[in-house]
Amino acid sequence: MKKDKYIIIIFSLILLLTAQSCEKDIMSYQGKPGVYFAVQHGSAAGNENTWPYQPNTKVEFFRILEDRTTVNIKVMATGPVADYDRSFMVKINPDSTNATQGVHYEPLSGNYYIPAGEAYTTIPVTIMRTADMQERDVVIGLQLVPGEYFELAFPEWDAVDDLLDGNIVDSFDASLHSIVINDVMTQPVRWVGAQNNDGSESGYWGVFSRKKLELFCEYFNLTYDDFNSEEKMPSVFRKQIYITMSAVLKEAFNNGNPILEEDGRLMWVNTCPWKSYPGVPYISQ
Repeated sequence: MKKDKYIIIIFSLILLLTAQSCEKDIMSYQGKPGVYFAVQHGSAAGNENTWPYQPNTKVEFFRILEDRTTVNIKVMATGPVADYDRSFMVKINPDSTNATQGVHYEPLSGNYYIPAGEAYTTIPVTIMRTADMQERDVVIGLQLVPGEYFELAFPEWDAVDDLLDGNIVDSFDASLHSIVINDVMTQPVRWVGAQNNDGSESGYWGVFSRKKLELFCEYFNLTYDDFNSEEKMPSVFRKQIYITMSAVLKEAFNNGNPILEEDGRLMWVNTCPWKSYPGVPYISQ
């Protein structure tokens, strides 16, 4: 009899635990939904399925042909999807911003919303190229603001283990995001040119300069990124560039309108009949 009593008690406990487990499984989302910056980027071979989340977005104007560009910053919501629009706010964070409104970027609207039936939206930020971007990084800091529909979801975001295809930032505040802008052009990997021991330029294209590369782009309808691609910049094409540009530079010189680098020296590529020394201005005869 006592044995049967123990069996009934144990069976009752099993039923109770099972009921609690089922109740937990079907429990609906509790608490106020939140918003966070959900920006991902990484290697060219990856995508949002493999890219890690990032606390900043880099804009390099030397890769862009226009003097204005719009960056779309993704914001996601936690919790269930709603059947109505839910508003939230984004403001400029003065602690991480050295950009000037109206000079470096257009004013933000401030008020945005997660559309009905959606879990995310994007914040468009329009940026303008300025001369100081060639000297320093210009930073626009964005900050989410809690409101009627949303709290701040992840003041401390930890890296997701499965997202490894890019630069991994272990921890950051996902209620903040920075847009880091510069226009400092560096020498691309497919540049062919150098400087001799005597200081003069040599190779197909001579010493790299932004002005020279932009002139190449103008004549051949190229972009900066084309000069980083072996597929778009094979050896035979690189040779064709110096042959064409040599003719262009010689014609300009013979017409009395020589093309000069920023330091005042004659622009040079292979087969130009003059020598060019970086830092030494050309003096017309």
